[in-house]
Amino acid sequence: MKIDFDGIQAFVVIAELGGFSKAAEHLHLTQTALTRRIQKLESYLGLKLLDRTTRYVELTAVGRDFLPQARAIVSEVTRSIEGLKDMSRLSHGSFTLACVPTMAAHILPEFISKYAEICPGNRIRLLDGTSYEVRNALLNNFAELGICIQGEHNPELAEIHLFDDRLMFFCRDSHPFSNRRSVTWSDMSEADLIVVSNMMATRVVMDYQLAKKGIRLNGAYEVQHHATAISLVAAGVGCAILPASTLEEGDRQGVRRIPLVSPVVTRKVVLSRRKKSTLSPAANAFFNLLRNFSFKV
Repeated sequence: MKIDFDGIQAFVVIAELGGFSKAAEHLHLTQTALTRRIQKLESYLGLKLLDRTTRYVELTAVGRDFLPQARAIVSEVTRSIEGLKDMSRLSHGSFTLACVPTMAAHILPEFISKYAEICPGNRIRLLDGTSYEVRNALLNNFAELGICIQGEHNPELAEIHLFDDRLMFFCRDSHPFSNRRSVTWSDMSEADLIVVSNMMATRVVMDYQLAKKGIRLNGAYEVQHHATAISLVAAGVGCAILPASTLEEGDRQGVRRIPLVSPVVTRKVVLSRRKKSTLSPAANAFFNLLRNFSFKV
């Protein structure tokens, strides 16, 4: 069923202004064009809405009954259109962001605060998960944007590099290495390492880069999440190799963050989206702000 909005709008304006001349002027139409709209609507309905002579215009009984409904239709459509225009002009709305946990817990809150200043009232639904889960959310339209670790190229996704996230050594301030300015990978053979699962992008990046140098590490403990590793470090269970974005120096009492060298290993954090999808105004504002944001890790 095709709704003739132009005809309904014309009918409402004629009824409210009391004539074709004023209605045509209000709608920026000629009287002939306005007449055609009414004739088309009446033809579609198979009913007469207006009685018109050279001297007056009057609503028929059917027209009087229909007028409140017609007003409601015009009002609802106008309100919806204005809402969409505001959404486009002011970047209003909501969207879903998929993100790896380290970004969601530490770096992203500061950025979201800046976004909230620029786009007040917007809502963000945050899905935190592994890089694989982030890409899967994008590919299945569960999220419009994703922040993850660069991995195998997917032809359906476009990725923008945000920053390099360096792997660091985390330990208690009572650890023998705690006063060092840097730690080498060869030193790790002496450490009680807490490592993340080989299903995590951090572990994949680390193993790949170290394998090229002929270095292999074995952990005394294996965990699924970076936050778990930090808690174990804080409890004095062991030490960990984690991205710098996991925790800033001084953020967790008693935990030190020390640069790892020989070699320096980084993971690339990227902003990802589907190539063929059009971002909502709210997501587009977030996207444009994020790709120009200066990250401190």
